[in-house]
Amino acid sequence: MLDPVPRPSSGLAIRCTRVLLSPWSRLSLLLMVLAAAAVTMVLYEPQRLLSEGWSSPQLTGTVAVVLFGVAYGACTAAFVPRPLLNLAAGALFGSQAGIAAALTGTVLGAGIAFTLGRVLGQDALRPLLRGRWLKAADSQLSRHGFRSVLALRLFPGVPFAATNYCAAVSRMGYVPFLLATGLGSIPNTAAYVVAGSRAGSPTSPVFLMAMGFIVLTGAGAAVVAWRKRHGLRGH
Repeated sequence: MLDPVPRPSSGLAIRCTRVLLSPWSRLSLLLMVLAAAAVTMVLYEPQRLLSEGWSSPQLTGTVAVVLFGVAYGACTAAFVPRPLLNLAAGALFGSQAGIAAALTGTVLGAGIAFTLGRVLGQDALRPLLRGRWLKAADSQLSRHGFRSVLALRLFPGVPFAATNYCAAVSRMGYVPFLLATGLGSIPNTAAYVVAGSRAGSPTSPVFLMAMGFIVLTGAGAAVVAWRKRHGLRGH
């Protein structure tokens, strides 16, 4: 029996599939997704929906906390600032449930961004890591990913989304990334949630302690960043 003659349409389909699955096509898709997320955040302000539109009587207890955590994760992937979401979590659910919801959303949002960056952007961006700082950052995250991400999460002021996508481009694994994110985000997340839960009594010791912790860690992060920058210039 003679082998079937390959059809021209099948060859065209294969070429189109290769183009669509190429690294640069996937990177273009990632950029479109991120642009759409940014536009959505600006136009619809989802953080206001979480903080003001969570009054349905059907959304109570554990269900409300879980749904808030899922929405929190989606919002962080859309570049909504986490401090706003943490304050909203505290105001809506109190300290304990608010911390649980915020940390769940933090890990979920980091996982979403990491997956998008790893699947859609890594193959196209890795060949571009040629600068000294880029190579150093990639080497640090690839070889010492857990402790590097842990340190970045502990210090406020480091853009959450930027860390997610930088880690995704590196060779860091999922488990160390998510574990470091969860552990490193606890202190500042808890401080913001507690502050949000006590925002109605701004003179209370708990609120003042939470705000003091936020200010001190922010100042410490600024000093460390300044010293690192000064050290790099010296070299």
